[in-house]
Amino acid sequence: MLALMPVAALAQDAPASDANVQISERLAAVLRTGRSVVSANQDLINDPEIGDKGLTPEVFLEQVNERFEKQTGKAILSDTLSPLERELAEAQLAAMRQVIADNQSVINSPGVGFKGFIPAVFARLTNEHFAEAMGATAKVKVTAPLDLVRNRKARPDAWEAEAIKDYLRQADWEKGKPFFEEVDDNGVSVFRMLIPEYYSESCLSCHGSPKGEMDVTGFPKEGGEAGELAGAISVTLRR
Repeated sequence: MLALMPVAALAQDAPASDANVQISERLAAVLRTGRSVVSANQDLINDPEIGDKGLTPEVFLEQVNERFEKQTGKAILSDTLSPLERELAEAQLAAMRQVIADNQSVINSPGVGFKGFIPAVFARLTNEHFAEAMGATAKVKVTAPLDLVRNRKARPDAWEAEAIKDYLRQADWEKGKPFFEEVDDNGVSVFRMLIPEYYSESCLSCHGSPKGEMDVTGFPKEGGEAGELAGAISVTLRR
C-alpha cells in the first residue's frame, strides 16, 4: 500500500484562482479513499472459505463515503461543492460502483485465495470508467517513473515523465508536494497536476527487496524502500 498524504490536507475554501488545484486534490483524495477501502478488504476478498463476501457496490460505496467523511469532515457529495465538483464526484462514485459490480464474480469466487483484485487494479479500472464519463473535461491516472511501471497503461506520457524526472524525483523536492502547471494543448490551455505517492512499509512485500524476486502478483519486486517515490496521481483538467 502506498503512503499517502492525509486526505484532510485538502485545500479549504481556496480562492477561484486555486480552483483547479482544489479540484485535482479532491479527485485524488476520493480515488485514494476508494483504493484504501479495497486495501482494507483484502483479507475478506482473498478468503477462499467465503463465497458471497457481501461486498456489494452499495456496501463498498458506503464504506468509501464513511472513510472520506471521517478523514475530511465532509461528505464526498457535500452541499458546498460547485456544479463541476459535484459532477466529477458523482462520476467517480459511479465509476467505483461499476468496477465493484463488474468484479462480483471475482470477489465472490469460492475456493480461490489471492484473486488479483488489488488497489492498483481497482484504481486503474475506476479511472478508465471515469474517463469514459467525463470525456475531455477531466482525466485521472496513476502513473510512476518508467522503471517502476508494471502496467503499460500506467506508463507516463511525455509531460508526466519530465515532471517526475525534473521535480518529484529530485532529492530537494518537498515530500508530498504536488507539481502543477498550465500547458498548451493545440491552442487550448490545460491544467495538469502530479501528486506524488511513496512506498510505505506495507508496500514492501510486493515492491521491496530482494529486487527481482517474484511477488504474489507475479511481478518482480522493485527493491524499493519505505519513503521512496513510488508513483503519482496525474490529473488533467480542461475547463
